[in-house]
Amino acid sequence: MSVSFTVQGHVATIALNRPEAMNAIDPETRAELKQAWKRVREDDDIRVAILTGAGERSFCTGADLKKTMPPKETFAELTFGRSESDHLLAGMETDKPLICAINGYAMGGGLELALACDIRIASENAQFALPEVRIGSMPGAGGTQRLPRAIGMSNAMLLLLTGDRIDAQEALRVGLVSKVVASSDLLSTAQAIAGRIAANAPLSVRAIKRLVSRGMDMPLDAAIDHERFAFGLLRDTEDRIEGRRAFQEKRAPQYKGR
Repeated sequence: MSVSFTVQGHVATIALNRPEAMNAIDPETRAELKQAWKRVREDDDIRVAILTGAGERSFCTGADLKKTMPPKETFAELTFGRSESDHLLAGMETDKPLICAINGYAMGGGLELALACDIRIASENAQFALPEVRIGSMPGAGGTQRLPRAIGMSNAMLLLLTGDRIDAQEALRVGLVSKVVASSDLLSTAQAIAGRIAANAPLSVRAIKRLVSRGMDMPLDAAIDHERFAFGLLRDTEDRIEGRRAFQEKRAPQYKGR
């Protein structure tokens, strides 16, 4: 298996499992990753997912150029002729939070996978780059759009136009990652964050992610209107009542996602 998938305590852990190839994405990995995202979306028992890579050298170095040949179909056939996309990020669209635990290199498509997640933490040996411009190409899986949103225009343009590599501390400084931890603590740190999120009311968590993701591209007044509407929807849920009762009774809430 090129992708491992485990679930424990409402948290799914998805690991790219090709350490011998720096966890590069070949066609088999791409297909398995797409199935993993499908399971995350459809399994109501899963509330949070962690994406990481096997080993300590590399999270993901993007496409495996040794095994990935240019498609035979035209771009029009790929865009309009298929019922489902085989894009690198296909299937990652979900209201469930995604945490990326970056162990080592996150290059090209690997960094774009990380950027598609909601929270990014890195090991001390992590390195990041979108080097496509150096080989006459460009990021094609959201890099030119998500990176400026994550770290600001100037920092993003510096990385995108030079193809330069940055280390974990620089990634922390510019806001690309939220935490930098020792390699030995990376997965446990991600699991601890995921556990705290999974303990919260699932509908509230998903509503917040959707509001933040969509609201960033809205005028502020329209985004606040959406926030008020979502607040009203959540007001009458069973979980909201349970949260108040648990607080009054000084116990941990038992949320059911309804």
